[in-house]
Amino acid sequence: MKLLVATHNAGKIEEYRSLLAALLADLVFPAELGLSLSVVESGDSFEANALIKAKAYAQASGLLTLADDSGLEVDALDGAPGVRTARYAGPGASDEERYQLLLRNLADVPWEERTARFRCVIAIATPDGQTYTAEGRCEGLIAFAPKGEHGFGYDPVFYMPEYGRTMAELEPVLKNRVSHRARAVQAAWGILKALLESPEHQSP
Repeated sequence: MKLLVATHNAGKIEEYRSLLAALLADLVFPAELGLSLSVVESGDSFEANALIKAKAYAQASGLLTLADDSGLEVDALDGAPGVRTARYAGPGASDEERYQLLLRNLADVPWEERTARFRCVIAIATPDGQTYTAEGRCEGLIAFAPKGEHGFGYDPVFYMPEYGRTMAELEPVLKNRVSHRARAVQAAWGILKALLESPEHQSP
């Protein structure tokens, strides 16, 4: 059965190919189907935005669809950037521009107050309108400077105390066991498996 993973983000595509490799499904992505929807993520939470995307792509494709919304919450910034994580430095900004702005906004914040977390909410939608959600989170601190060559987004400045490294310093195999997205997939695994094995959700 096909499972549409509703993202155009190259970093997420690579991670989902790995995270969902053991799932008995034919993974497809919007570009492979020629799908390029203009979905306005107008929700005020990660869950709301993930559901908006999942439902839109499930209806457009007729396929069981997985979408996520994820972001970074920094306690010293009252939870920002939050749902605006990808738009933190304005439209068209690069990953580096976003995390450099974050570092500037935390310039005077001491180490012990730089606590933060990555959150990921996965939404699963069926073409007939059923929806499910699952969440994963990863606690850490915002480093004073970027470090590491792996990952994408804010990974170079997200320090994980239990590993003594930023997320961008983790080997991909390790990141795909401990990241917020990995934990969200783990939480959603049973739902996905049940839906993929359900006769009424079989696709051509």
